[in-house]
Amino acid sequence: MATVAAPFMNWQDSWSVGVRAIDSQHQKLVSLINELFDAMKSGRGGAVMADILGSLVSYTKAHFSTEEQLLQLHGYPDLAAHKVQHKKFTDQVSDFQRQFSEGTLTLSIDVMNFLKDWLKNHILGTDKKYTSFLHGRGVQ
Repeated sequence: MATVAAPFMNWQDSWSVGVRAIDSQHQKLVSLINELFDAMKSGRGGAVMADILGSLVSYTKAHFSTEEQLLQLHGYPDLAAHKVQHKKFTDQVSDFQRQFSEGTLTLSIDVMNFLKDWLKNHILGTDKKYTSFLHGRGVQ
């Protein structure tokens, strides 16, 4: 019987921001990071890695857009600062993708830890700040 390796990152209920659509997107991002880690760990070809990294970049941009539109719709007062954090992350991950496609970056545990730590810290720090704000406006 083969053993199943533990995922690189596990979704924690404590990360929930209490908005179903956003939590679902956060869970998908965790899944993409795990998929990227599995590909890296198994030494799959560069094309597969590039596709997964590309999916992570695309999904992250789509998620940030959804989150920012929701916050703008409800007049979230810290939206500008939130957008700055999103842009920094998007720029960093896009830079990882560019370096990887140019052959100047290999996906390493350092890159994976950056992705994991940023997502976890962003959800627990920045995203959790809007939970009560959105709940106060009836957003679930």
